[in-house]
Amino acid sequence: MSEETPTGAAYEQDLQRLQLALVRYQQHAIAEGDKVLIIFEGRDAAGKDGSIQRITEHLSTRATRVIAPPKPSDRERSQWFFQRYVQWLPAAGETVIFNRSWYNRGGVEPVMGFCTEDEHEHFLREVPAFEGMLVDSGVRLVKLWLDVSRKEQKKRLEERRTDPLKVLKSSPLDEAAQSRFDDYTAARDGMLRRTHSDEAPWTCVRSDQKKPARLAILRHLVRTLAPQAIASEVEAPDPAVLFTFELGALSDGRLAR
Repeated sequence: MSEETPTGAAYEQDLQRLQLALVRYQQHAIAEGDKVLIIFEGRDAAGKDGSIQRITEHLSTRATRVIAPPKPSDRERSQWFFQRYVQWLPAAGETVIFNRSWYNRGGVEPVMGFCTEDEHEHFLREVPAFEGMLVDSGVRLVKLWLDVSRKEQKKRLEERRTDPLKVLKSSPLDEAAQSRFDDYTAARDGMLRRTHSDEAPWTCVRSDQKKPARLAILRHLVRTLAPQAIASEVEAPDPAVLFTFELGALSDGRLAR
């Protein structure tokens, strides 16, 4: 069965198998003291929430935390930019998932005018060194950029406005997601170029089709984090859905424009 067109039954079967592999890895991670940090970034309505739900569904609630950073307080705004995020970093045996992260300053803040040009530039210069320190300290860092097309984003944002079960996903920034789509594209391109590194690479996920994207993410996490005995039982993600960032992806159609 192709990952690009999973039927309902095939999708559920693959999902459960991959979730089981992730559970087995977390058992290993707790025993070995792995410190796992997974960063989810992407445009509004790119599928971050749903993907995170599938990851955490069967994981330990004590060893897993999902962080959606709130708006910084006045005190936090006066601190070193990365300072507020340090409190949420994983300890031994923990998995922390950021549903948006310090990369707000790489996209949302400069597009919406929530930071200055100098603050944005300073962030882009500092973040590779900050992430390098995390990796050097033993943090297993995975950075995921979920990419969605203009057309699919418009459809999903409209569903948020009209479906009462999705109303809590709505945000005052939703309208700007479409009207400033090109600005967000430019910010994304600059952020990926300048914050992708050997120590902390970006992995891009084409998420117009939610189910293939979720399966690809689960496969990537298992194959990236788990020991060989577990990872070898999981197929590699479809490269048409998930791939390591490279400059060519900015112009060859793999990332939405």
